[in-house]
Formats: sequence, C-alpha cells, structure tokens
Amino acid sequence: SASFPDSKTKEVIFSVEDGSVKMFLRGRPVLMLIPDDLAPTYSLDTRSELPPCRFKLDWVYGYRGRDCRANLHLLPTGEIVYFVASVAVLYSVEDQRQRHYLGHNDDIKCLAVHPDMVTIATGQVAGTTKEGKLLPPHVRIWDSVSLSTLHVLGLGVFDRAVCCVGFSKSNGGSLLCAVDESNDHMLSVWDWAKEAKVVDSKCSNEAVLVATFHPTDPSLLITCGKSHIYFWTLEGGSLSKRQGLFEKHEKPKYVLCVTFLEGGDVVTGDSGGNLYVWGKGGPSQAHGAGAPGVCPGWVQLEVPGSELHSLLPPVGQRESHLDRVSCWAGTRRGYGRPGSQSPCALSFLQGHVEELWGLATHPTRAQFVTCGQDKLVHLWSSESHQPLWSRLIEMAAAGHRDP
Repeated sequence: SASFPDSKTKEVIFSVEDGSVKMFLRGRPVLMLIPDDLAPTYSLDTRSELPPCRFKLDWVYGYRGRDCRANLHLLPTGEIVYFVASVAVLYSVEDQRQRHYLGHNDDIKCLAVHPDMVTIATGQVAGTTKEGKLLPPHVRIWDSVSLSTLHVLGLGVFDRAVCCVGFSKSNGGSLLCAVDESNDHMLSVWDWAKEAKVVDSKCSNEAVLVATFHPTDPSLLITCGKSHIYFWTLEGGSLSKRQGLFEKHEKPKYVLCVTFLEGGDVVTGDSGGNLYVWGKGGPSQAHGAGAPGVCPGWVQLEVPGSELHSLLPPVGQRESHLDRVSCWAGTRRGYGRPGSQSPCALSFLQGHVEELWGLATHPTRAQFVTCGQDKLVHLWSSESHQPLWSRLIEMAAAGHRDP
C-alpha cells in the first residue's frame, strides 16, 4: 500500500488513505489524525484566517517523576509546586486551582525553593528553537507570587541539562548550587542575586540526582545519585569532597533523596526503600535505619510498586519520626499524600509514567483520552481534572482516532 502518496510539502505530509497529517515540530515527527467528517474534503492547500481567540493555559496534567528527584515542594500558601515538560505548576489542592510559571523554553529537570519560601529556582535542558537554533541549558530564578523572572544563570556555562539545584539555607539563602549533565556532572556554586559563579568542581562520572546545602552550615553540601553520596566542603573559594561509605551495608543502586534531622544528621533514602542516617559532615560509616542509638523510630519505608523519590514534611512540621509525619511524596508513578487509613498509605494522583503519544477529545462530553509509551490508557474528566478510568494495554500506544 502506498504511504502518503497524495500531497506533500517540505514539512507537512497528508495521507488520504490514513486520514492523517504528518508534520515536524523542532525536528520531531508528529502524526495527527483528521476527524472522520473532515478527512474526505481536507486539503493542505486550503488557507483560512487565524481565529480571533487566544489560548490561555488552564490546567496541566501529570508530574515528572520518571527521571527527576526532590522536585515536589509545599509552599506557605498551601500550594504544592512541581513541574512537567517546560511548565512549573503551583497547585492549590484546597481550591482545585493551578497557576503556572511559563518562563522556560524547554523541559524543566529540577526545582528548589528558597528559605524565604517565595523565590524558586528551576533548571532546564538544552533545546532548539523552531528555526533549529540551539537553546542553552540554564537556571531561572523566579517569584512564586508574581510569577515574574528575577534572574537567569549559566547561559553558555552548563552542558546538556541542569539536573539539580539547591539554595543555601543558613546564610539568607544567598548561594545556589547546581549540577549539570556533562560527562563529569559539574557541581557549581552561584551568588544567584549577582548572577555570578563562585566555584565549580567535577562531581561524578555517574548520574547525580540531588544537590543540597546543609540547613545549618552553608559551607557543607551533599550530592547523591547512582551508587554514591558525597559530602562537600566549601572553603576559601574551593570545593573539597568526601565519599560516604556504606561498609557492612549493601551499597544501594541509587541514593534518591536527602533530608535532615534537627541535630544536623543527614538522612538518605535509596532505591531499595532504605533510610540511612549519617552524622553531620559525612562520617565514613552509614547506620541502618532504626539502628539502636542512632535514630529510633526510623524504619524501612516501602511504597508498593514504586520507589520513593522525595519526602516533603509540611511547613512548620518539626517531628522527625517517619511514622508520625504527614507528608507529600513524589514517585515515578505520580505524587500523593497519606490516606486516611494509615500515614504510610499514599493516595496517589495518577498520570502517565513515560512519554504521552496520543490524545483524543470526546465529541460531546467534557472528557478526553490519553495513551503513551507506558502502555496506559487514561480517560480524563476535563472538569474535575481527574482520571475516570485507566487501562493497561499490551503494547505502547502511538495515537488513536477521535470517536
């Protein structure tokens, strides 16, 4: 059978046989299925006026948990802030309302909240314009109240993507650390208000997932990722590091998230569902979660069917024991908060786990269907913004025709 034989331009291909139009956006092919009642009379040569109305972003579905960590935060306004694609979302659960920061021009990979709980930093990947020009990876500092951009850092400095960012916490939040996705995963420290880099250093040949300052010591930083955790000292305009050793404990495949106890000890969570407590400054030995005399009440945490990617105690929460903390949690499959039955039973807001490849709206109802590489099909309500049902199919789905 002939493929796209009917009409062809430089960038758009129309197939009568398939009832589809194929075009390229930023070099990537996009296949669009024409509604059945329009397909017989459709022509690429038809020209029409642009509609007088403009679109305004109303709701963003989904949460990027597949390859990002420490990216779910709670603000004093009651909003949770996270990102998906190139949009940073501020979601008020109580009001069922979203606001959006739209300053980025390609996918966001990391997010950090300043100690003032208003200023936010987000880092993005390298991209391309519609004309094929390169867009460098960078960090944007913005105001979560006005949604205005305050500063842009690292244009021409970062390589491939900015995968981690973190504000200092005990010196007024004047410093920002960042890690890019170059081969050496460069760690840099910035005076972000002056948009000036203070120092940088090679971090690791392995993937880095989290970079954070210690909450009481602005000279101490922690980075972690694939099978490692490093404790960094910022002193005299230079960075020095020590590697954490697990010794008698099995080295985890990934160290996924970091938090801190009131006494200054460092707590890490890994891909095996384990929590480890480290002394401030990074001793040579990690103690197993719940070990006597280390941190009573910390236990192995298991989230059924998913790794734990971030733990978020609510604003003002001072209790350090996990079995008493009410928190939001972000995982590969979505984000959620504890259910009413148990503080460790998470009620998740579901979405797609991999890339979204297909979408179709219902002709009369406020509903739409999505499918993608994760073999999931979701029917959504565009009024409640929640999935009405989900199905797992045998193969990855690339698209579907309108009903």
